[in-house]
Formats: sequence, C-alpha cells, structure tokens
Amino acid sequence: MKKSEIFRDSLNYIQRKIKDILDSVSTEDINKIKNLFFKSNRIFVYGAGRSGLVAKAFAIRLTHLGFQTFVIGETITAPVQKGDVVLIISGSGETMPAIMTAEIARNLKASVVSITGKKRSDIARFADITLYISASCNDVERKTYAPLGTLFEASVWILLDGIIADLLDSKKECEEDMRGRHATLQQ
Repeated sequence: MKKSEIFRDSLNYIQRKIKDILDSVSTEDINKIKNLFFKSNRIFVYGAGRSGLVAKAFAIRLTHLGFQTFVIGETITAPVQKGDVVLIISGSGETMPAIMTAEIARNLKASVVSITGKKRSDIARFADITLYISASCNDVERKTYAPLGTLFEASVWILLDGIIADLLDSKKECEEDMRGRHATLQQ
C-alpha cells in the first residue's frame, strides 16, 4: 500500500467504524440523559487525557445551549451538589481519577452519567446511566488507521454533538440562540 493512500484509507476506516459503534447506542438512554440535564441544577463534565478534551468540547456546547456547565478540575469550577449531573468519560472505565470523581459525585447525591468502553467497569458501578461505547475491535487495520483510543474518543465526540442537536431541538432553540451565548469578544 502506498503511503499516500493511508490518509484516505484511515478516514474511510474511522468513518465506517464510528457509524457501526454509534448505531448501537440506545435512544432510550440518550433520552434519560437529556431528562437529567433538564432537571439538573448544573452540569459537570470530567475526563482525563483525550477523553477530557472531548468532555471540554461538550461543556462548551452545553454552555452555548444555556446550561450552567463546569469542567471538573478547572480552577473556576463550583462544588458539585445534590441536584447536579456529573458526566464522566473514560474509555477504560478504570482511570482512578474518573472512578474517584464518580464515587464522590454519587456520595454528594449528584446524578452520575458515565460514558465508557468497558461495560462492567468500576466507573459504571457509581453511574445512574452508563453509555457503553463498544469501540474495541481486533481489526488488523485498527492499529494503523485508528491507533490507541481514536475510535472511542471520536465516537464519543460525535455522540455528544448528536445530543447537543437533540437538546437544541428539545429547547426549541436554533443556532442563532447558541451564537448569542458564544464568545462575546469576537466580531
């Protein structure tokens, strides 16, 4: 295979795999998460590494939708309280800070949503709702076209953007409403 084909083959592989992964996500679970968001006082997100970057991107969009949203671990994050929702992303579901965050949030009587690639993970034990994103596969191509956690992280990013679109519709808002909550220092 030519080196110049790897880029295009990687894109095609990732897109195909993400579609398969996201087709298995339960609409019922998405609706439960949406209901939690609408009933919550505030929404907190957490993830480590690349999962943390996905969580932060989701937090930005939630803010654009008018939800009071915080990223756990940032210096200006409020304390989690009863009535809040804590959404945690962890591919392995075994990352110690993610497990501790889930346990503490549960003890504080916050609702916990976990998004993980491991169905029976430690993080899922503390969650009210767990979205299992089955991104692991033994394809020989995966190591070349989508190394490490690429399929999980990319799938979760797209999943969360789909939730944003659903929330936007449920709130009967439009992109212009979101734009009004976007960065105010831009022209």
